Amino acid sequence: MRAPAFLRLIVLLASALGGAALAQAQPLPYHADPSAREIAPSLAQVPAIRFLTTADFPPFNFRDASGELIGFNIDLARRICTQVDTACTIQAWPWDQAANALADNQGDALIAGLALSPENGQRFDYSTTYLALPGRFVTRAADIEQFDPAQLAGKTVAVRRGSAHETFMTRYLPGATIQGFDSEAAALAAVAEGTVDAYFGDGMRASFWLNDNLSCCGFAGPAYFRPALFGEGLAIAVPAGNDAIRHAIDWALVELKESGALDELYLRWFPVGFY
Repeated sequence: MRAPAFLRLIVLLASALGGAALAQAQPLPYHADPSAREIAPSLAQVPAIRFLTTADFPPFNFRDASGELIGFNIDLARRICTQVDTACTIQAWPWDQAANALADNQGDALIAGLALSPENGQRFDYSTTYLALPGRFVTRAADIEQFDPAQLAGKTVAVRRGSAHETFMTRYLPGATIQGFDSEAAALAAVAEGTVDAYFGDGMRASFWLNDNLSCCGFAGPAYFRPALFGEGLAIAVPAGNDAIRHAIDWALVELKESGALDELYLRWFPVGFY
């Protein structure tokens, strides 16, 4: 998975807004498995965690203007190591080499949005999901309170043409008139211009667009989680069979959620929350 080019500019705005937009965000739902709390890591088995990532996936992992590696995933990797109380390194690889680097024991864990596909499942094990990516509706601000996804007959909903979100609309909400666009940005712009009634698509991507359009538009209706269509979200890959590292990461994710640290990271990097 990769962020479209327009997000690279918007993520800089999100960072600049900082606390000013935090009131728009909501805490993370509980994605981690609470039973992982019972698997306390053995520090003797986890003397260090060598995280691999990439530098081209804002706002998760990318380089700022000074060349420093930053992002939600970078902060999360560091928090995991602190929670486990172990040494930590983070190394950026080109996207097309990162998975092979993990398989070749160049690192202990890959935190870069590697898809939870059957093919990757043959090579790697995964942590629990730490961030799910729901589908969300966006409408003009004046329409948010009255919006009802069960009452879309006669309404036009913009989607990115060929996306899983278009499939969702066709399959589950066939009463709406669906209008396809070549990009999320174009579909969302149609909402702002009033040429469509709503947009349905990836909530995370829409949240960055909303950062720049809060006076116009906002999320409406519930968040839709459909792993079979929208993916199972983000998880950390480890070499198959490396249970010590995986258990340590899972335990740390539960502890970070319980302490509020995971929510704090989410609110920092996603000022307009997509849940």
